[in-house]
Amino acid sequence: MNAQTPPAKLSPYSSSNGQVSRIETHTLSVLVDNEPGVLARVVGLFSGRGYNIESLTVAEVAHAQQLSRITIVTTGTPETIEQISHQLERIVPVHRVTDLTLLGATVERELAMIKVRGKAESRTEALRLAEAFRARVIDATTESFIFELTGAPKKIDDFVELMRPIGLVEVSRTGVAAITRGPVGM
Repeated sequence: MNAQTPPAKLSPYSSSNGQVSRIETHTLSVLVDNEPGVLARVVGLFSGRGYNIESLTVAEVAHAQQLSRITIVTTGTPETIEQISHQLERIVPVHRVTDLTLLGATVERELAMIKVRGKAESRTEALRLAEAFRARVIDATTESFIFELTGAPKKIDDFVELMRPIGLVEVSRTGVAAITRGPVGM
């Protein structure tokens, strides 16, 4: 009896020949009907196929038309990102999927609240860094601060890393909101 080894299951980040391609991060804007269950279907598509969501935001954008925008930041090979876009387009309440990364001219922002423990010298250092990053103090006690910071995700990452040795306690982030630059839009 000749036993054959079953083919290895490919990662969603592998190309069709099994080679791992370059992994890219893309921001997708998905215009959907604002109705119950739509977000669950979109997220289910990702989890069911082993794709990861790095950031997810949802909000109503057109009340009269009952439309919401789901902004998803995901990673994968260019082929995987294209496949994700096509699969999202097949979900019935989805009106349009736009890969904002491919458009190039987009603005991305995120809001974060960062809690930092600090007394004496570390307190002064935290306030100095917050000023450099234009973070606002939205709450303060004698032992901690909560900073509010809005900006590109990289800016927030950098601020969080600088706060870590000072006394980072907790971080809460909204996820990426993105929009195309110029007069053309979704």
